[in-house]
Formats: sequence, C-alpha cells, structure tokens
Amino acid sequence: MSDERSIGIVLGGGGITGASYEIAALMAIRLATGWEPNDAKVVVGTSAGATVAGLVRGERLDIGTMVREMEDEDAVAGRIAETLYPRSNPGGLTRWMRRGIIPGLRSPGVSFVLGAPGRYDPAGIGDWLESLIGPEAANSWPELPTVTVAYDLEERRRVAFGTEQAPDVSLRDAVAASSAVPIIFDPHRIDGRAYVDGGVASGTHADLILGAQEPLDLVLIIAPMAADESRNKSYPFEALLDRVGRKALEAELAQIKAAWPDTDVVVLRPRSSVLSAMRPNPMDPTRAVPTFVATLNSMKTRLASAEVWALLRHHLGDGIQLTNNG
Repeated sequence: MSDERSIGIVLGGGGITGASYEIAALMAIRLATGWEPNDAKVVVGTSAGATVAGLVRGERLDIGTMVREMEDEDAVAGRIAETLYPRSNPGGLTRWMRRGIIPGLRSPGVSFVLGAPGRYDPAGIGDWLESLIGPEAANSWPELPTVTVAYDLEERRRVAFGTEQAPDVSLRDAVAASSAVPIIFDPHRIDGRAYVDGGVASGTHADLILGAQEPLDLVLIIAPMAADESRNKSYPFEALLDRVGRKALEAELAQIKAAWPDTDVVVLRPRSSVLSAMRPNPMDPTRAVPTFVATLNSMKTRLASAEVWALLRHHLGDGIQLTNNG
C-alpha cells in the first residue's frame, strides 16, 4: 500500500532525547505497518529531526543506531558525548564581539543572543551523522526529497537546505547547522555564513511539507517539543517550551489544512511516561537509551489508538495487529 500512497514525514527538534523518541517512533510504525520510512515522498527535519532525517534517507533506522554490540547504557552515553561535544574554538568569543556584540549594540535583535559562542563545536554533530550513515552519504545530499532547516543569523530567517532557495551544502553541514543550539554550540559556519538551530524559528517547520510537487495523502509529524502532557514534577520552563512548540505547530497545521484539505495528518507527541525519561535535559546523553525504550513501550498504545491506527492502516498497511493492552 505504501507504493500507492504518498507520505510526508516531519521530524521536529528535541535534542538527544528527541532524536531517540523519533527513531523509536519510526521503528514502531515500520513494525506495525510494514511501511519503510525511506519510502516517504518528502522528509523535513529540524535540529534533532535533521539527524533522524539523515538516518531515514541513509537507511540506518535500526537498533544498531542506538546500541552497538556489547554496549550498556553508560557506553552508549559515553560514545554520544565523545562525538557530539567537542570543545569549541576559543576564537569564538572574538568572532562574537566583532560580528555579534558590536552590530547588536547598533541594532539590537535576536542574533545578538543567538550568535553567542557556545561551549562546543557543532562540527561534532556532523561527525556523529557521518559515524551513523557513512562518509559518502554524509558528504553528499539524498537523492529523495529531503529538507533540513537552520536559522541564518545575518539575514535573520530560516533556511531550508534541500530546496531551490537554499545554498547547496552537504548533509553533514546542513545537519550541523540545523542542530547548533545557541549557547551550547557555536554557530555553524558554511561559506562564511553563520547558522544556528532551526528550532529558534519553529520546532517543526511542518509547512515546508507543502513544497511537495502535489498534495500528499498523509503527513506524519513527530514533535518531541510540542507535548500536550507533562511529566511528574516538571519544571516551569518545560511547559513554556512545549507551549511555544504547540503554538508554532498549530499555525503550520492550519496552513497544511488550508492548502491540502483532503490530506490526513497524524501528530505524535511524547506522553508523560516518555517525558519522564526524556527530561528535564534533552541534551543529556545518559537519557538516550531510556527514552528509546520508554518510547517503544508507549507506542504500543499510542499507535493502537482508534484515531491513529485507522489512518496508519489506511495509508501504510497493517504489518501486525496492534492492541491496546501495551
């Protein structure tokens, strides 16, 4: 059935744990329906979702992406931290003073803060992607339509790499730019331009799916930072970030519905049980495996819910029979 219907995937931001959530969710959908995510007509990824988009297009969506042979949780966390978090160049402060502080004092704006030097070099994000999908795939661009979103500090706008309006870059550079969380990472520089995490404009950028050549039958949106539930003893900033994420996503959903009224949309967000594994720090490598496991457990009931399973079965197939007993 996947050959007959056109599917789009939107993968939102959410740090290391957000990527774990998306990987587990896509694997659960593949198991439940027999549909291969790389068959999607379009994949849009932002921040952590950009990395997962690379995994989808690189056909590396498997358990080995999370845990390698003979690894325990600590070993996985150590491997992630070692690759993702190389220390930044001390010259970043000088660049920020010249290109951020001084222009910011003349014309205050969002780039004043977003361009601040971080503790880590975003090149490590590109190294991480390359370690997962290989150098050939990481240093080129997928043949199938793929979009990753970053934020251009100079022009103060989103840039959708993989579209005609954006510069031609490698997938590893696009993912590094899309995932350069301000303050944590330095801005990622490509051909002299500085980019930061695409999540500063929106956690999902689901409206970019409308760039498909024709209306899609189903749009699958996985949004780790737009939860509509909360975990026990959560911090106030978690609710604030989710509220911002939901507001942006709601506006994007309205655009999709207005443009493609006959297109079905499924939105997956982490439940409270998963949030307990993911947070409060989504950038914590020690939470990667617990989030992956919690998501697989949660998906047994989430995908089996009447409103979700009916659409998945209709558009993707029914590889196995799901129940609500999980």
